[in-house]
Amino acid sequence: MDPRQVVLVTGSSTGFGKLMAQTFARHGYTVFATMRDPAVRNAANARELRELAAAESLPLHILEMDVTHEDSVDRAVHACVAEAGRIDVAINNAGYGVAGLAEATTLEQVRHQMDTNFLGPVRVNRAVLPHMRKQRSGLLMHISSGAGRVVIPGFGFYCASKFALEAMAEAYHYELAQQGIDSCIVEPGAYKTAVFGNMVTALDTARTETYGAANRITEKVNGRLSATNADAQVVADAILAIVQTAPGERKLRYRISPQDWGVDAINEVCAQVQERAIAAFDLTEETTFVQRTAATAT
Repeated sequence: MDPRQVVLVTGSSTGFGKLMAQTFARHGYTVFATMRDPAVRNAANARELRELAAAESLPLHILEMDVTHEDSVDRAVHACVAEAGRIDVAINNAGYGVAGLAEATTLEQVRHQMDTNFLGPVRVNRAVLPHMRKQRSGLLMHISSGAGRVVIPGFGFYCASKFALEAMAEAYHYELAQQGIDSCIVEPGAYKTAVFGNMVTALDTARTETYGAANRITEKVNGRLSATNADAQVVADAILAIVQTAPGERKLRYRISPQDWGVDAINEVCAQVQERAIAAFDLTEETTFVQRTAATAT
């Protein structure tokens, strides 16, 4: 992929998103780093990225986007296209985790978890796809997790949101293939980022008073995960390499992790099953990637 192309990253205030924005800009891509409320709530994070862009003369721009609001997503994508003329890569990175036993998690917490981690990417994809289809090219990148394949007790609704994200991203992978647009999934393991400090705790703990030893589950898991010292830059570098892979040659799923929870084995089996399902519905031709050009477009 041409490094002069345009990359939009959601959730760029900290963590993977911030590292991806910096990494892509340093490799010559025009980057639109989006975040909630860059004027107040994320003012310090936005200022840091702007100062970096000025110091290193990077093509890095800050846009306001709240992925839980369709109008906010549409405004940011419109601003990106108005400024750069196109959008080539949309990286759905914005998200957070709810930690706690499932019964202790309120319905409002569940709604917001799904609204951010699942419906957020749905909104972003719907906003960018008309532009990508017009260009006859593009890449939707979905930042999932090993928890999008393996259930972690004490983080059930976070896992549910990532499982849903993976299903949606895989559907796009098949449905957009004839449009010349890729849809990929990245499954990071535990890395040293701000994500653990941003965890939301389940509120209705009165419901779990009788759970006994199970009440220790979330604390034990969170302790193991947050103890990692793995460098998150590895993830940003791997995502850059995926973007630089030729269209149509990218894999559906990429596991990037210092831990081995058997996710690769799950992915391998699911790929075999999915291939059989595609064949059973006689959809091989319809789901095969086609490099779109003005000559091949219909």
